[in-house]
Amino acid sequence: MRVGLTGGVASGKSTVSAMLAELGAVVIDADLLAREVVARGTDGLAEIVAEFGPDVLTEDGDLDRPAMGAIVFAEPERRKALEAIIHPRVRRRGREIEAEAAADALVVHDIPLLAETGQAANFDAVIVVDVPTEVQVERMTTLRGMTREEAESRVAAQATRDQRLAVATHVVENTGTLGELRARVAEVHDRLRG
Repeated sequence: MRVGLTGGVASGKSTVSAMLAELGAVVIDADLLAREVVARGTDGLAEIVAEFGPDVLTEDGDLDRPAMGAIVFAEPERRKALEAIIHPRVRRRGREIEAEAAADALVVHDIPLLAETGQAANFDAVIVVDVPTEVQVERMTTLRGMTREEAESRVAAQATRDQRLAVATHVVENTGTLGELRARVAEVHDRLRG
């Protein structure tokens, strides 16, 4: 079974992803793959430098993520250009990993921008990790040290909460304790395996 997993920034999606992996799911993490496909020496990084210039590199020749983030979160058109470079490479790598999974595996594609990129129909089910927008902003300011303006900008750059919920087969609400979250994830996992 192919499952899409998504959630807004600071929703707890990565925690849910880790819990699903602990329960035996094969997790294909788009964020990790996005780093892999633009690592030093890849054609992905070369294409980013051709598009954005050498100022998006660190002194060591790696992608300078904060510099890149400052550009793409401020300019939606530039974000689309970056996504056009990264997304096809991430999808291709994800397909390779999925092909290696056992036939009866629960394969979870952890995709932050699943709703934004119109991929919901590609999966047998979609899990959305959900929290109110104010919780997202609060978590980013307290846990990640962002200013309120930076946090609100990150939230605004993604699909709305309603847009994500519209593609959900299963909703994992994440405003309670870690134990409550773990119980909800186990329940969804059992339904998907059943």
